[in-house]
Amino acid sequence: MTAPSIGKRIGFVDKELGNFHSNVFAKLFAGELRDRGYVVTGCTSLDHASGRTWAQANGIPYLEDAAELDRLVDYYMILSPRDANVHLRMCEQVVPFGKPTYVDKVFAPDVATAERIFALADRHRVPLQTTSALRYTNVQTRVAAIGRDAIRHMITWGSGKSFEEYAIHPVELMISCMGPDAMRLMRRGSGKQSQLLIDFSGGRTGVVNLNVESDTPSAACITTEKHTEYIAVEGEPLFRDTALAIVDFFEKRAPTVPRAESLAVRRILDAAERPDARSGFTAIA
Repeated sequence: MTAPSIGKRIGFVDKELGNFHSNVFAKLFAGELRDRGYVVTGCTSLDHASGRTWAQANGIPYLEDAAELDRLVDYYMILSPRDANVHLRMCEQVVPFGKPTYVDKVFAPDVATAERIFALADRHRVPLQTTSALRYTNVQTRVAAIGRDAIRHMITWGSGKSFEEYAIHPVELMISCMGPDAMRLMRRGSGKQSQLLIDFSGGRTGVVNLNVESDTPSAACITTEKHTEYIAVEGEPLFRDTALAIVDFFEKRAPTVPRAESLAVRRILDAAERPDARSGFTAIA
């Protein structure tokens, strides 16, 4: 294998390597996106035994010690998409090294932790950003063509294994199109069906639908003063386009996602979990 160029070396940090995200990102950098020159040159995880097994199977050096990993990489990807509770701990391991860091969804378990992660990055002057894969879809492409300011109402749909892990997708899809100025929400539905009614600034409105353990494709409906348009999310390029956006972030060495939007997503998820959101509108703060 050709030695990776200095400046294009990525380190994976995970709770348990071998999840879908670590597998798909490693495959993309080694295959379809090889021409961008970025290579996963090292990895570590909180579970060293399973991490070593995964690393050996993928031909990636495994390092238990973060300082040793840092000598092999130029950028970090904090993974663990199924457990946001460990993201702060993993960021504390590598952010002090001063290198651009991407943090997978869900960014943090609550907005207070999200703000601690951003504060950590600021103290060490580290460019840091987080996204869901649903930020990079044909829906955003269409909204860019129409103009974000033209959107008066938006509906999004999604599915997944749980609200805690998967609600971020339809929420980020909405925030990336309508902006961070979500003011209040109400949560409706019980059991496996949840619906968030969201009021935005300027009289704009949104509805987020999450149907757990169902065959509900990701989709959106956007309404302007003149028309309403339904858009099915094209699923095949999601992770490729997410990986490309991560590479763009690394190359710019500056966040390409507004922090206010990432925090707005977390604030919406926090508000949706409050008991008062089930009996009426509650402020998103």
